[in-house]
Amino acid sequence: MARHSDPARVGYKFARQEALRRAGFPVPEFFCVPASAFVAPALPALDPDSGDEAVRAWSAAARAAVLAAGVPARMAARLRSRFDRLVGPDGLVAVRACVVADPAGTGEDGAGDPFAGLSDSFLYVGREDLPYRVAECWASAYNPAAVRYRLHRGLDPAATRVAVGVQRMVPGERSFVAFTRDPRDGTDRCVIAAAYGIGEGVVQEKADVDHFFVDPATGSVRAEPVYKTRMVGPHGTQAVPADRAVPPVLADDEARRIAALAARVQAHFGTAQDIEGTITADGALHLVQARPVTAAPTVSWTNHNVTESFPGVCGALTFTQALTFYRATFGDFYRRMGVPAARLRANGDHLDHMIGLLDGRVYYRLDSWYALHDQIPGFALMRPTWERSLGLAPHDRRATGAGTGSWRRTLRAAPGLAVRLLRHPGSVRAFLRWWDASYRDLETVPDAQLVDRYRRLWAEVGVRWGVTVVNSFYALAVVTVVSALLRRWVGADAAGDGEGLLTGLLCGGRENRSVAAVRSALALAQRVRTEPDARAAVESSTDDRPLWTELAGGRYGTGIADALTGYVRGYGDRAPHDLKLEVPTPRQEPWRLLATLRPLVAGGLTVAASRAEEEAARRHAERELRQRCRDPLRRMVIRSLLGALRWLVRAREDTRFCRSQLYGVTRRMLWRLGARLVETGRLDHATDVVDLTTDEVVGAFDGTLAGTDLRGLVRHRRAERQRSAQRPPLPAFLRTPAGEPPRPDRGTGPTAPADGGLLRGLASSRGTVRAPATVVLDPTVAGQSCQGRVLVARETDPGWLFLMLGAAAMVVERGSLLSHTAITGRLLGIPTVVAVDAATTHIRDGALVEVDGTAGTVRILDTAGSPS
Repeated sequence: MARHSDPARVGYKFARQEALRRAGFPVPEFFCVPASAFVAPALPALDPDSGDEAVRAWSAAARAAVLAAGVPARMAARLRSRFDRLVGPDGLVAVRACVVADPAGTGEDGAGDPFAGLSDSFLYVGREDLPYRVAECWASAYNPAAVRYRLHRGLDPAATRVAVGVQRMVPGERSFVAFTRDPRDGTDRCVIAAAYGIGEGVVQEKADVDHFFVDPATGSVRAEPVYKTRMVGPHGTQAVPADRAVPPVLADDEARRIAALAARVQAHFGTAQDIEGTITADGALHLVQARPVTAAPTVSWTNHNVTESFPGVCGALTFTQALTFYRATFGDFYRRMGVPAARLRANGDHLDHMIGLLDGRVYYRLDSWYALHDQIPGFALMRPTWERSLGLAPHDRRATGAGTGSWRRTLRAAPGLAVRLLRHPGSVRAFLRWWDASYRDLETVPDAQLVDRYRRLWAEVGVRWGVTVVNSFYALAVVTVVSALLRRWVGADAAGDGEGLLTGLLCGGRENRSVAAVRSALALAQRVRTEPDARAAVESSTDDRPLWTELAGGRYGTGIADALTGYVRGYGDRAPHDLKLEVPTPRQEPWRLLATLRPLVAGGLTVAASRAEEEAARRHAERELRQRCRDPLRRMVIRSLLGALRWLVRAREDTRFCRSQLYGVTRRMLWRLGARLVETGRLDHATDVVDLTTDEVVGAFDGTLAGTDLRGLVRHRRAERQRSAQRPPLPAFLRTPAGEPPRPDRGTGPTAPADGGLLRGLASSRGTVRAPATVVLDPTVAGQSCQGRVLVARETDPGWLFLMLGAAAMVVERGSLLSHTAITGRLLGIPTVVAVDAATTHIRDGALVEVDGTAGTVRILDTAGSPS
C-alpha cells in the first residue's frame, strides 16, 4: 500500500488529496493501492483506426482477463487489514480508480488531459467486498470509453496502469460540485451544483440539482433551485421528501462556505479547480476530490444592439475611440451607481474589454458586461429585460434567477438608489448645460491646442457622461416594472410579445432633441416646397455638390440659404453612421443633406401631420387602457410610471443627440490632426487617420507614438478593412475560445421561417400595413426608395431618420422597446417591429409583406422580388 504524492504511483487524483490533507483541508482519511500492484494482462495490439465493434471486443476481453485474475490472496488480506485500521471491521469505504501518469505526465485528472469519468468508483463498500471492488477498478482501465479515448489521444490502451484509492465513507446528506470559475466562459464566479444524497447524483445527473452562483468579490449568492423529486442514496435512486422539494439544497451561508473552500483549493494549487464534496448532518464540509478545470473556457460576444451605434465594418479610429467611450462612460456610470472605487479598480480589465473588433465589426464582450453590471445593486432583478434587449436567446443567457442575496443587496442599496433617482433630473439638466457650453467652445479650437483640448474633452467625458447611462438604467428599470404591471392588471395581450399597449402609451410628451432634428428637417422641406424654383432644382438634381453651393449662396433666396446653413449648424452631426469616424456627416460635406431632404420635399409630410400621428397613437392607447383596466387607482399608478418613463426616454434621446455631437466634434479634431500630418509629410490624405488608432494619431504629436511608419499602418489596416467588408457579416451571437485570437465560425446562416412566411419580433409601434419591402443594407440609398414601402434593415441609427420618414412601416433585425427604431416608429405613427431575426435574409427586396406593429409579426405574403 502507498500513501504519498507521486502521481506516477498513485495518480493525480490521490496525489492531490494527499497534498490537501497535509495542508489541513477536510479530506477524509484514505490509503492507496499503487499502480505497481496492478498486473496488466497480455493483450494483443489494437489498431488505432479500429471500429466500435473491434474496440468493444478488445475491451471485453481485457476486462474479463483482469477480473478472472482478481486480487491475489495475500494482497486481499492486506487490504482488509488496512480497511480495519481505517474504518473498523463494520465500516464503509469509497473505492475509486485513477489512471496514473505516464512518463510524459499524461494521466487521469491531469492539468492537460482530464481523462475524468472514464474509470470506475464504488461507494458504501464493506470489508468483504473490498478486494473484488479493487479488481473492478483495475478492470475499468479497459472500459470501452477509456480505450476509445486513449486511441483518440494517440496513446496505447494496453499501457494503461491504474492506482486505487480506498477512503473512509462520509455519510453525507447533501453533495456538491463546485467550479472556482464559471465553466461556461471562465468568468471569476464560483458555480455550485448541489443535490440531496451522495455525489453520484450530481456527477451522473441522477438527482435533481440546484445551482448557485457566488460572486467572490461581494459574497452575493444567486440561487437557481428546481423542484426536486429524485436523489441518490446508499441503495440507489429514491424520492426526495416532500418538505425538501422546493427550498434550495444549500443556504446562502453554506454556498459561501463551499465557494470559500473552493477558493482555498485554487489558491493552494494555483489554478482554477473543480471540487467535489459532501455535507454531513452536522453541517460539516468534506472534500473528496479536486481537479484542475481543464475545459478551455469560451468568450461570448453579441452585436445585437451595438450595431445601432456602429453598423458594418469599422476602422481603427472608430473602434479605439469607442473603447475609450465605453471605458470612460461606464466607469463614471458605475461610480454614480455607488460601486466602490476598490471594486472598480479590480474590474479595470473588464472596463478595458467591454467591446471587441471581430472581423472588422464591433461586438459586446458579454463576460465583461456581466461582471461589471453584476456590481450594480438591483441589476439581478432587471437582468432578464436587459438580456432580451441584447437579443440573447434563452440558451445563450446567463442564469437569470435572483436569489435572496440579490434581494438583500438591493434592499440595502435601496435608500442610496432612491436618493440618486431624486437627484437624477437635476443631474441630467446639469449635464445638458455643461455639454451645450462645451460644444460651443470646441467649435473654434486653434490647431495648436487640438491635442490638449482633445485630451481634456475625453477626460471630462470620463467624469460626466455616466449620467446618460444612469438614465438608461432607470429607463430599463421602469420598463421592467410597467411591463409587469400591464401583464398583471391589463392582460398578457397588452404587454406580452412586444409590449403592444405600452408602445402607444409612450407616445406624446415634450419634444426631445432627436425629434427636433426630424421636425426641423420637415420644416426645411416644407420651406423648399413653397419655392417652386428651389423645389424643382432639389428634385431634379443629379449632382448635389454644386447645387448646395447655389442654394447656400442665396441663388434661391436668402431665406432658404439661411435655413439650410442653419440646419447644418444645428443638426449637421446627425447623419447615418454618425458614430463612425470614417464616415463624413453634413458638417464636413453639407451637400449630403440634399439627398436626405429630397424625399421629404416630394413626400409632403408636414410637422403638423407628424405631431398629429403621434397624438393619435397616444389617444388610442389611452382609450384601450381605460377599457381594459377599470380600476382608477391602478390606472393612476400606471400613468405615473409612464410619465416618468416618457421623461427618461426624452432624456435618453436628448443625450443620444449630444453623443452624436461628441463624436462629431471628435471627428473634426482628429481629421484636422490628419491634415497636419499631411502637411508634415507623414500621411497622404487627412482622412487616412481613420485607419490609425486614436493613440497613434495623438501620439504622433505628443511623442508617445511607437514607430514612425504611419503610411505602412494605414495601408495594412485599410486592406484588412476592405477584406472584412467583402465578407458576409458574422452571426449576432457567437463564442470564441478564451485566451486565443478570436477566429469565429460564421455559422450556417438562418433557417427558414418556422411558421410559413411568418416572422416574429418585438412590437414597437402599433398598426398594420401591407406594402412592398425595401431591404436597406446601406442607408446612403436614395430616400425615395423607401417612400410608401416597408423599410427592412439589420439595424438603424439616428441618421436613418430621413429614410424612415417616408416609410409605411419598419422591420429591423436588432433593437429593443427603447431603441431608436422603436422610438422613431412611435414618433411617426407607423407600424414597427424590431428584433426580427434574419429579416433581411428572409424578406426579398420588393416582396409584399404585412407588418403588424401591435402583435410584433411580419408575414411574407408574396416572395417576388430580388434577393437581398
